[in-house]
Amino acid sequence: MMDLLDLLHQTMSSPWVYLAIFAIAVVDGFFPVVPSETAVITAGVFAASGAPYLPAVIVVAAAGALIGDHVSYALGRGGGARLLDRLPAGGRRRAGVEWARRGIAVRGGLILTVARYIPGGRTAVTLTMGAVAYPRRRFLAFDALAAASWGLYSALVGYLGGLAFEQDPLRGLLLGLGLALTVTVVVEGVRALRHARARRRPPAPVTADSAGGR
Repeated sequence: MMDLLDLLHQTMSSPWVYLAIFAIAVVDGFFPVVPSETAVITAGVFAASGAPYLPAVIVVAAAGALIGDHVSYALGRGGGARLLDRLPAGGRRRAGVEWARRGIAVRGGLILTVARYIPGGRTAVTLTMGAVAYPRRRFLAFDALAAASWGLYSALVGYLGGLAFEQDPLRGLLLGLGLALTVTVVVEGVRALRHARARRRPPAPVTADSAGGR
């Protein structure tokens, strides 16, 4: 246990930790193998004892997330758009894509921001936004907000855990990861509930005005 703590202390006190956090956040944006939250929260825990520097952790995490999301968006725009165009008209998949396109067009910023707090979910959203050709400038604006808020949130969750257990950083890390997991579960639960309600909602009645406009 002490060997693990010594290794973490050495890693977090190294100036290379900022590059590592940045790289993990970038890769996690389009290849979510290891959730970048773990790295940022861990850095936040040890920042409570002085190293690494908390504001720097927030900045590099947010910058990495922003770049990673744009890589995912570019992948979706490059290959995803062609795949969507090949879907047969009138099919269920085409209908699902059109539904997603309308939802993103109306609530794209909200969807992007919320998805950033769901490991794996954010990659699916950014790929889809690229595939449906969501405006790049709007994507940049909303994603900058999402990445900045995510970097701040993840680092502060770890920092609070570190403050609560200054003499036991492993407990602080467990607390931080537990808080992050709770937020993810709540977000996913709310999203699933809203989706279930939307599916149960009866279709809007056809009025004379809407019928005449066909």
